[in-house]
Amino acid sequence: MSNQPRAEYPRPQFVRDSWMNLNGEWQFEYDDENVGTKQKWHQGNHNFSKTIQVPFAFQSQLSGIGSNEFHDIVWYHRELVLPPAFENKRILLHFGAVDYLASVWVNGTLVATHEGGHTPFQADITEALEPGVNKLVVKAVDFSQDVTLPRGKQYWKADSASIFYTRTTGIWQTVWIEAVSANAHLHKVKMTPDIDAKQIEISYEIGGIPAQVASNYQLKVAISFKGELVSEDVYGIRSATGTRKVRLNDFNDHGLGGWWSPEKPNLYDVTFTLLADSEVEDVVSSYFGMRKVSIEDGKLCLNNRPYFLKMVLDQGYFPDGNLTPPSDEAIKQDIELTKAMGFNGARKHQKLEDPRFLYWCDVLGLVVWSEAANAYEFSDKYVGQFTREWMASMERDYNHPSIIAWVPLNESWGVPNIQIDKLQQQHALTMYHLSKSLDPMRPVISNDGWEMVNTDLYAIHDYEWREEVLAERYSSTDKAIHAMPANRRIFVEGFPYKNQPILITEFGGIAYKKSEWEGWGYSGADNDEDYEQKLRAVIRPLLNSGVVQGYCYTQLTDVEQEINGLLTYDRKPKIPVEIIKAINDRN
Repeated sequence: MSNQPRAEYPRPQFVRDSWMNLNGEWQFEYDDENVGTKQKWHQGNHNFSKTIQVPFAFQSQLSGIGSNEFHDIVWYHRELVLPPAFENKRILLHFGAVDYLASVWVNGTLVATHEGGHTPFQADITEALEPGVNKLVVKAVDFSQDVTLPRGKQYWKADSASIFYTRTTGIWQTVWIEAVSANAHLHKVKMTPDIDAKQIEISYEIGGIPAQVASNYQLKVAISFKGELVSEDVYGIRSATGTRKVRLNDFNDHGLGGWWSPEKPNLYDVTFTLLADSEVEDVVSSYFGMRKVSIEDGKLCLNNRPYFLKMVLDQGYFPDGNLTPPSDEAIKQDIELTKAMGFNGARKHQKLEDPRFLYWCDVLGLVVWSEAANAYEFSDKYVGQFTREWMASMERDYNHPSIIAWVPLNESWGVPNIQIDKLQQQHALTMYHLSKSLDPMRPVISNDGWEMVNTDLYAIHDYEWREEVLAERYSSTDKAIHAMPANRRIFVEGFPYKNQPILITEFGGIAYKKSEWEGWGYSGADNDEDYEQKLRAVIRPLLNSGVVQGYCYTQLTDVEQEINGLLTYDRKPKIPVEIIKAINDRN
């Protein structure tokens, strides 16, 4: 694995040329006695005793520390000198993710606070900057043992066990700055494809425009496909927000452009240029894919055609980086291996993944179910924390064509008494309807696995390993929806089945030891031949069911104490990928 700092552009759907990566060595300190604020460490004068490699959390080996001890308050410091090209610009400081509470100071001035361990935030630090050397300080506060915190697979005990893994505290995604015009810049865009109308709807928000001169601004939108310009328009801006629909005259399923799918991941490039009195204020590069996800007559469809999903559960953990991929190449390799094994999708499990992962899924062609990092127990405080983080997650990733479903809850995590607790039922319903209100174009699964309320897809978890049992269980819709494979009802009483597509979104989990890792699985195999036969035994009945419209095999890789991956933890296939592809392809 690479020990070089993560240096690739961190936000590939919203790219500016004028940026500076702040990954690499920072000064670092534990603050177990919570004295840092009182002693004014934020002023940058504290003698920090450690160094750390950002963006790796101190629990990871790649951070240079690799400690599994509890340290819930940590501080970071580094010096910052702006390049000459940043002069006379506004400077935006970005954090990909900091777990869980973050406070940020520049030269002793508080410039940002943020809550949420998986979502990005930014701050305009222009007014806090000084000529020459600047001091950047970050305080991160985690709550390692709070089981109502949205945490995903991070364990609240000292050592990993069961289905839980090593914790993440502090900065764990890229930190960077970018320079924008002193006058105005493009703050964000939202792109909604409509393949039936052959158009893309673009909503934009401009930052920094004075209301009295808004009429002097224009937004130029240039769209191209494989280097050929297909649309170029300039719009007058009358307010800081607006929406335009652009018809793609080249667009059809067989023409110059084309629909996005895992088989043909066609992408349109788009350049946004903000103009003021014909002078360029901002240039942002992006892309989009034209694709449609729908449910027609009980069938899950991609681009108006029934589409059988063959997904793999992807936890997004790495041996040396934990939640943080060690490199862009490692992200890309996971997707390439997934496709090589005959899967067309990934269910990203209990983690909001690095935007670089979604970028490579867009480019290489892999559908994604985007799943929240859940809490484990329910409380009033949890509801607010989780809801805010989920909304921010959806906003961050809305434009990625690879994402075809939203999964706010999994296996009743955070809502353990949902079967009988009306409050928890209302929370699950709220997350379903909230997600639908923010994104009407993707299906939403209210509670993946079991105990579903309103839901667009019936997502069932079933670790049965006997082929004849699976074949019988999924031989009819009635048998499928009334089965209790985890001794849990598939739906909450009062929320009956309404002809939704049925998918088996966790199954398999066959343990097979092929490395030095010790661990467990839901069933086991003794040798390569036995492993292949047991894979066939769990996949074949789902392919042949006629009722099941897709599946998600557990899982892509071994993770810490689990050895139920198709790959070892260091990404070595346990049997040839061609064999697994043949099984997925019914061969």
